[in-house]
Amino acid sequence: MNESNKIKKLAKMGMLVAISIVFVYLIRIPIFPSAPFLEYDPGAIPMLVASFAFGPLSGLIVTVVTAVLQGVTVSAASGPYGILMNVVATGTFVLVSGVIYKKNKTMKMAIIGLICGILAATIIMIPANYIITPLFLGVPTSAVTAILPVIIGFNLIRTGINAAVTFLLYKRVRRFLNS
Repeated sequence: MNESNKIKKLAKMGMLVAISIVFVYLIRIPIFPSAPFLEYDPGAIPMLVASFAFGPLSGLIVTVVTAVLQGVTVSAASGPYGILMNVVATGTFVLVSGVIYKKNKTMKMAIIGLICGILAATIIMIPANYIITPLFLGVPTSAVTAILPVIIGFNLIRTGINAAVTFLLYKRVRRFLNS
């Protein structure tokens, strides 16, 4: 890849970071009344697009940069805890989806990659919540156990919506990103 193409790719990745932050700023929807702090946002869509367009490592870089910038701006109330949880959950989602799609860039592999990403992100957030939540929030693991069904449901819904929207949008934006 020549220098000009590297700069174009970096600029497009930066644009996806910015779009993700704007999405999180504008759209936050609580899913479960029992846990209003668990909000759906479409911020992972540009991260998944980056992973599909530029590869899983680029998607992960967009995820980490976005999580940090979002965590010190539009989601500053969640602090380092929110940044870390975002990187773990969304990073897993983006990385797994992107790795599978990269092997064979077909519609079938996009679907398989997104489904595997949904499942991986949902599964990884179980131990992540048991380890990270007590450390940062000072709550006992029994508090995590009490809301575990909500955590699992939230992650399935959040990643499922973002996967579906990404699947519908990616082909439309792919030409621009690969130009």
